[in-house]
Amino acid sequence: MNWHVYIILCSDDTLYTGITTDIERRMREHAAGRGAKYFRGRQPKELLYLESGHDRSAASKRELSIKAMKRADKRLLVASAANAAGTI
Repeated sequence: MNWHVYIILCSDDTLYTGITTDIERRMREHAAGRGAKYFRGRQPKELLYLESGHDRSAASKRELSIKAMKRADKRLLVASAANAAGTI
């Protein structure tokens, strides 16, 4: 199964990182305030980053490594060639 790692810009200008097998479904869930408690007090504004081609284990490890990054490093990642967010 193909897992994706993603970063969303939220309504309070925070960056949320997660994993999924279906990014469109996951974005709808976040917009509805379901799935992640993080979105119960904020709304997703924009999908900033998408990285595909992982299995579940690799996606989880990558998610943790991104979550450990500083905001400036996440912004560099968003601007990198590895970003597939513009292709969906």
